[in-house]
Amino acid sequence: MTAAEAHQFHVSMRQHGIRGFLIPADPDRPDGAWLVADKDGRDITSAVYAQVLTARQQQPQRGFVVSR
Repeated sequence: MTAAEAHQFHVSMRQHGIRGFLIPADPDRPDGAWLVADKDGRDITSAVYAQVLTARQQQPQRGFVVSR
């Protein structure tokens, strides 16, 4: 994912409470590919990507409708 995609991905991670750190794959090229790492620095991009996709597809379980 690019830097712009990484920003949007991080927003989704925060919205759904998914942990991870977004880091550039090559620290010398921040405009290149990005990865998701855990607190120990391991690459968990594919697992987090799956969690974000699953969370985005879930429908709200409860809610309120306010009409005027």
